[in-house]
Amino acid sequence: MPTSQNYQISKILNLIIASNPASVLDIGVGFGKYGVLCREYLELWDGREEYADFTRKIDGIEAFEKYLTPLHEFIYNKIYIGNATELVDKLENSYDLVLLIDVLEHFEKNQGRELLEKLLQKNGAVLVSVPKNIGNQKDAFANAYETHVAEWSKRDFKKLAKTFFVQDYESRIVYLGKAPQIDRLRKEYFLRKMKHIAKSVPYASQAYQYIKKYRKKS
Repeated sequence: MPTSQNYQISKILNLIIASNPASVLDIGVGFGKYGVLCREYLELWDGREEYADFTRKIDGIEAFEKYLTPLHEFIYNKIYIGNATELVDKLENSYDLVLLIDVLEHFEKNQGRELLEKLLQKNGAVLVSVPKNIGNQKDAFANAYETHVAEWSKRDFKKLAKTFFVQDYESRIVYLGKAPQIDRLRKEYFLRKMKHIAKSVPYASQAYQYIKKYRKKS
């Protein structure tokens, strides 16, 4: 479907914000949710206070052109139409972060593995979310690409790159990249989590300040 589960949004968005990419490729844009969230939280919260004066590059790939609306024209710099497995070799740009949110399960396993390998070779990092149980989803909205084909395990992802997994009951959420990137992301993600806790738990603010000082030293 041109949408994805709502319960995983905050976890995925926290990873995106923690990685702070200057450029994003959103594969399988669907309704455009993650393009909108990237624009909102990477642009409107960056301190410039400039509305619609976008400085980050956010492109997308969509295999089913009927999903695209005027919203996509406003949010994305460019959207490539077609199958991602065929388009990635033709893209001239590289990106700090590639999003594959509820997309990878629609490819045969070998196709998905090859796609990830190409993306990791050319771009900074890849953020993936797939259902732990793909069920029996067939085509939807008259789009044959919506069929669920393959399930992915933690081991499958670990074979491809350095990984950082975020726990979720329904989805497997993983950030793939090089070791230094993963280490920085892990620290930043943990710091953001502690900052959130510090706002609601007594005495947690002191712990957050201590961690913040330790992070600067390291």
